[in-house]
Amino acid sequence: MTKIEPLGAVRERVLATLRQEIIAGRLRPGDRLVERDLAERFGVSRVPVREAIRALVAEGFVLFETPRRTVVRRLTPTDVKELFELREALEVYAAGLASARASEKDLMELAELLDQAAAATAAGDAETITDINTRFHDRILAMAGNSLLISVMEPVDGRLRWLTRQNEEWPQLLTEHRELYEAIASGDPDRARAHALAHVRANYRSTVRHLFGDGVLP
Repeated sequence: MTKIEPLGAVRERVLATLRQEIIAGRLRPGDRLVERDLAERFGVSRVPVREAIRALVAEGFVLFETPRRTVVRRLTPTDVKELFELREALEVYAAGLASARASEKDLMELAELLDQAAAATAAGDAETITDINTRFHDRILAMAGNSLLISVMEPVDGRLRWLTRQNEEWPQLLTEHRELYEAIASGDPDRARAHALAHVRANYRSTVRHLFGDGVLP
């Protein structure tokens, strides 16, 4: 007997797949999302596809150009600036808390992620690098031990991963993460916050250069 997948599970499957394809660059800014085509591709009705698209709109990944045309959003300099301002406010704070509260197990897990990032960087595996770097920052948030901080970051986490994917200066990113790890492991919150701030601002400059060229930064 064939098991029927619940509608909510179908929606989440379609949503997760499309979100990941946008983050990874397989669906690019300006690409159109057509309900009929996506329903055929996933082998589902249009209802979960329509709901998944609405969720992507709410998350900031796609927009309705017209009532009949839905496309992957083109990030503007203002979009990028606002997201990095949020990163600066929250991730810097999280790094300070993580430095004060990190256990040996926490630090070992961060170090393991750095080893994985180094291997992916050597292999030039952009998608794996993005995934590991996201997990690295998620781990720091968890180490901060503040559930409200995590809940504030959650709605924009996907868009931040999307932006992280735009920064292709992988060796430099690995160096910055190693320095941030050392700062957190030192147990000095001020040092951790300073390195987190420098990392976010460097990442902002790299992302803007990649997306818009050298003339956009002030």
